[in-house]
Amino acid sequence: MDELIRINYDSERPTVNGRDLHDALGINTKYADWFPRMCEYGFSEGQDYCSILRNRSDGLPGKRLTDHLLTIDMAKQLCMIQRTDIGRKFRQYFIQVEEAWNSPEAIMARALQFANQQLALLSQQNLALTETVAIQNQQITEMKPKVSYYDVVLNCKDLISTSAIAKDYGKSAIWMNRYLHEKGVQFKQGDLWLLYQRYAREGYTSTKTHTYPGTNGETHTKVHTYWTQKGRLLIYELMKSDGYMPLIEMEV
Repeated sequence: MDELIRINYDSERPTVNGRDLHDALGINTKYADWFPRMCEYGFSEGQDYCSILRNRSDGLPGKRLTDHLLTIDMAKQLCMIQRTDIGRKFRQYFIQVEEAWNSPEAIMARALQFANQQLALLSQQNLALTETVAIQNQQITEMKPKVSYYDVVLNCKDLISTSAIAKDYGKSAIWMNRYLHEKGVQFKQGDLWLLYQRYAREGYTSTKTHTYPGTNGETHTKVHTYWTQKGRLLIYELMKSDGYMPLIEMEV
């Protein structure tokens, strides 16, 4: 189909420029007089056409020209009103434009284009939402005070066993006792670990005596060494200097 006049497909339905149609039909009456008279046939703005302003084509200064975008149906009827051969030719052309626009293939193509546009919009919105959530999560993380090992220790006033401290680092009591011995903190006397003199008077440990029944029915006692929270911090500083961190400070 040869193009007799430029068709605008930028809006929801195809349109044609009113002044272009006026010139193509060879109307002798000035456009400013011709178009209002054509509207008397029952055409209404917003339904059959819309008004636009454009600069003068001759480049001369002055008021901008009022132009109109006509629906293909209105353009087709205006061609019929002219009762000329050129009018009939253009009317037939507009009928072909309508048929092509309303063909199943064209309708499907527009639906697909609309779906792709919506998909692109949703993708942009999803990306923006993802970025917003990521930023909010970071802000929440930044605002949330990090719990340090010091916080845990200072909030606890009880004595604590070597096994419990070792567990803070994912270690065993055997490993911890050996480590503290190698660091010159404690030595073993029988079954009991005791602090070397330089640490013994600093309040790092406290002993507890436990009673238990013997196989002969007599009551026996056994002394166990527990660490104070001050001693727990001593171990923390020693471990930290050697690159060992409590599990709570290794969490992401």
